[in-house]
Amino acid sequence: QVQLVESGGGLVQVGGSPRLSCAASGRAFRSYVMAWFRQAPGKEREVVARISPSGGTTYYTDSVKGRFTISRDNAKNTVYLQMNSLKPEDTAVYYCAASKDWGPSVKYGYWGQGTQVTVAS
Repeated sequence: QVQLVESGGGLVQVGGSPRLSCAASGRAFRSYVMAWFRQAPGKEREVVARISPSGGTTYYTDSVKGRFTISRDNAKNTVYLQMNSLKPEDTAVYYCAASKDWGPSVKYGYWGQGTQVTVAS
């Protein structure tokens, strides 16, 4: 069982650089693939980035490549999303999620409650 709690969202100016954090409970954190998803109003939820259990492999959706960085600290049971050069289209609720599997269509069995990021011009 993994419980996830996101933090770090809020109102940010265009070009801002907030960092989202996702704190996980449970000693199994280091065995999970962790991901950040987002859902904008009227749009489907999409994966933003994911990171392997060791942190050695990452994936980014094209729209955030070069701007966002996912990382994890297994000693702190925390995964991060550093967001740089924010754009209005990055406005969404951001969720972290955990899965035992790696890939584009795997099931994520654990989800956080989400944190709102609003990018204001």
